[in-house]
Amino acid sequence: MVTRRTFLTGVAAAAWCPPAWSRAGAVKVGVCTPDISGAAKYGFDYIEPAAAEIAAMSEDQFREYANTVLASPIRCYAFNSFIRRPDLKVVGHEVSVSALRDYLQVCVPRCRRLRASIVVWGSAGSRNVPEGFLRQRAWDQIVDFLHMAGEVACRHDIVVAIEPLRRQESNILNTGVETLEMVRRVKHPNVRMIIDYFHLREENEDPRILEVARREIVHLHFANPHGRLWPHGLREDDHYGAFFQYLKKTGYSGGISIEGQGSFEKDGAASLEFFRQAMGVGLFKTPSELER
Repeated sequence: MVTRRTFLTGVAAAAWCPPAWSRAGAVKVGVCTPDISGAAKYGFDYIEPAAAEIAAMSEDQFREYANTVLASPIRCYAFNSFIRRPDLKVVGHEVSVSALRDYLQVCVPRCRRLRASIVVWGSAGSRNVPEGFLRQRAWDQIVDFLHMAGEVACRHDIVVAIEPLRRQESNILNTGVETLEMVRRVKHPNVRMIIDYFHLREENEDPRILEVARREIVHLHFANPHGRLWPHGLREDDHYGAFFQYLKKTGYSGGISIEGQGSFEKDGAASLEFFRQAMGVGLFKTPSELER
């Protein structure tokens, strides 16, 4: 279990060959949407569509969408909504390992063909623990699934990233601390985690998790928690400052995807400016920066 001491100090991750997401570079800003033309038009770095929708496409539909993506100046850096099919359960009495494996073998290669590096597993419907079901058994089932998913992902140079979800949506893996414990239990180089700012705020979690789990966090989701909206201003939420200070301290250089209510036309320019300021200097200067 992750104790208070472990939370505050962290532990070194096992040595492994880092995939593409860990290479140094600027933070990329994207949007959770399949609309690649809109994202490119408004200056975003990538899109993050739903993996389940990609997996459900016919071969002809997927080929057409792939052609559109690969003709664009940007790519599908990440995917969310890994599993949506009601018959695919990771936890419970109705888990079909063969069905999950078959699904992974279709979904993951398609995501990689669209140049993804990350597939986010939130998918509350697939992991929620049925009433009366043993919690430890649910935990073990998730570990087994993630080992299998990690093996498929490894063959396609993708990382499966577990997403903590607020309790209103999921009854397991609700916080970054709990998710970090799962990542360390699985111990697979292609299984890591994300932090979603909206869920972090809903769970009132300490943003220090960004520092504690810095070696395991490969991706971020973001929304103004007051309405789950595209962010516009640095003073919309009084916790923005601490979040971005910890993020800057870790040297994070992955993707951060807007996941909320909004549109390119109404919110795109303001959101890009928000991230430019939040991850630059301005309001979030460190003490050393203020002295320069």
